Amino acid sequence: MPELARKVAAAMFERDVAAQHLGVEIKAVGVGTATLTMTVAPHMLNGHASCHGGFIFALADTAFAYACNSRNDATVAAGCNIEYLAPGRQGDLLTATATETARAGRQGVYDILVTNQDGVAIATFRGRSASLRKPVIED
Repeated sequence: MPELARKVAAAMFERDVAAQHLGVEIKAVGVGTATLTMTVAPHMLNGHASCHGGFIFALADTAFAYACNSRNDATVAAGCNIEYLAPGRQGDLLTATATETARAGRQGVYDILVTNQDGVAIATFRGRSASLRKPVIED
């Protein structure tokens, strides 16, 4: 199954222009899990010289997407929320680690922790997914 998760992630990333534009890198994927990184670039800074929350959200949301699609079951977000805990700074390497918390029927719940290169928690994100009942790729 991990090989299938890698194939799905590769196919999704090829089409994921937003993640590519943000410099997101896939570090690991597995069944119900994904770990992605992104370096905070100057154009990501807000008026307080910290990473704009929208970029942190985008990284967490992308990790969520790769984790919930890892079984080759096309899945979309049904809802999500984020809690910002500490600022990201220019040059920080942010890591979003997504873990499946629950899955039943067409629904799933995923928790994502975003940390910096020092292991400091930057944000927590919880996403609810809904299956579209079709594959992401033809296996």
